Amino acid sequence: MTSSSPAPDTGTGYRHELYPYSGSDEFVAGTLSFIQEALDGDEAVVVAVPQKKASLLRAEIREDDTVRYVDTGRVAHHPGRLISAWQEWIQKHVSEGRPVRGIGESPWDQVRSAAESQELRYHEWLLNRAFAHGPAWWLLCPYDVAGDTAALTEMARCHPEIRTDGRTVPCEDYDARAPYTFVPLTDPCDPYDEFRYTSGDLPALREKIAACAEQHGLAGRRLRELHLAATEVATNSIRHGGGQGVLRTWGEERRLICEFRDSGYLEDPLTGRAVPTATQVGGRGLWLVHQLCDLVEVRSTPDEGTTIRLHTELPE
Repeated sequence: MTSSSPAPDTGTGYRHELYPYSGSDEFVAGTLSFIQEALDGDEAVVVAVPQKKASLLRAEIREDDTVRYVDTGRVAHHPGRLISAWQEWIQKHVSEGRPVRGIGESPWDQVRSAAESQELRYHEWLLNRAFAHGPAWWLLCPYDVAGDTAALTEMARCHPEIRTDGRTVPCEDYDARAPYTFVPLTDPCDPYDEFRYTSGDLPALREKIAACAEQHGLAGRRLRELHLAATEVATNSIRHGGGQGVLRTWGEERRLICEFRDSGYLEDPLTGRAVPTATQVGGRGLWLVHQLCDLVEVRSTPDEGTTIRLHTELPE
């Protein structure tokens, strides 16, 4: 097997590599090569890929103390939970001081909405920021390019390195100079309800959400979780977003969406995506929101303020 070239100088101990492939055979060949390189270097490997892909690799390399296959089911469709998941998956090896590699592929062929696809790509860019000053490790991101070259360009912007012909080289399309360019949020679906809130309006806000949820058949535990998440976001609007905000609610693609707008600004795009530390000031509320909702979209600029959309899947 061909060994990878020396690591390009990316200014960080974290290496983030894109592996474009086409079909199962190329997936297995490229990822097995990456795993074998790790084993030859006495490195641990964490494999976080969809179950069918994991089965292909298990048939070639079994799990042991060196190679670990993790269950991605609880986070695969939740981009906001993936960074904290990777922190958890590599923690054992990092604490032992052992070099570690990861293989991470999102279930792109099972993406349930355009919003989820966009948030998964945004997660790829945020990984560079999340681990820039953390432990040194190497993450390979397989990506099936069959019929989707435009999306490959977007993925390349997020990865400092790319694997081609069995070698690791700098990715010419990688853009580290400025934060990832947000795809604008889509317009709310008509009809939608709008409610302006300020201090003292949280009970009324929850009633508005409950009324919309009832129209779409959402009740029980999922509604209680949405109420808790909505209360966290609205409270942040009141405390940090100018003392007031605007709630919009509507149904779209089998989801109930609650959108919150205020004049505040979230300076750190990683807020809510990593597990809060014991000494951390702020960020716990948004982390809880990511755990309670099926998808969370955040758009925040100093000029336009902050928009947060909470997606909750509706029952069949």
